[in-house]
Amino acid sequence: MRVADTLEWLARLAADDNNHHYAARLLGAAHATRQRMGHARFPMYQTGYDVAVMSVRDALGQDDFDIAWTDGEALSAEEAIAYAQRGRGERKRPTSGWESLTPMERDVVRLVSEGLGNKDIGARLFVSPRTVQTHLTHVYAKLGLTSRVQVAQEAAHHT
Repeated sequence: MRVADTLEWLARLAADDNNHHYAARLLGAAHATRQRMGHARFPMYQTGYDVAVMSVRDALGQDDFDIAWTDGEALSAEEAIAYAQRGRGERKRPTSGWESLTPMERDVVRLVSEGLGNKDIGARLFVSPRTVQTHLTHVYAKLGLTSRVQVAQEAAHHT
């Protein structure tokens, strides 16, 4: 029920950690989620929210802030949650090859290997079909593949 509140708190933590782009995108996602769900912010959180927005805007500059905010607004609630769960820590995976796949990308690969379409994969993973396609695009790029059949074949070599 309090998705927007949680996104705003995570944005505030990110801002405190000087991760301003991530914070701005979370703030935009929280704003859009509030609009769609009709959830008001508790008045006791307003001042902290205003300070976070101002500090992130000041750190990024108006143009970069607006771009990140708009990117966040474009996320569905499910996509915003997935984005928040990924975090923005130091990358420890390689940039290509099987080991470069994220846990979510591996889940998508597994379900592609089972013959599921994007809509069914999305339903199983609680994400939109568009998000599934984005993960597949990343998988294709990381593995140098061009089709679902190739993805399934590659998965068979790694299971």
